[in-house]
Amino acid sequence: MTDTDAPIETPCIRTCRVDWDSRLCIGCLRSMEEIGMWGSMTPAERRRIMAELPARRGRIRPDAETGLPRRKRG
Repeated sequence: MTDTDAPIETPCIRTCRVDWDSRLCIGCLRSMEEIGMWGSMTPAERRRIMAELPARRGRIRPDAETGLPRRKRG
């Protein structure tokens, strides 16, 4: 099987909600741009991004994952 025959790898866990401060999906940790371009990326590009995802967890606001409203500032 070649890269073009293989199913597209994806980190999607079907928890699609965006943390607007980081602009990352709280489910898969990809940016909106990465999600939009995912199908047209090469397998190597997708693997590179997937390797970066665990380090992105700290960029998500803790209240974004629980669904709590964002606290007002000021």
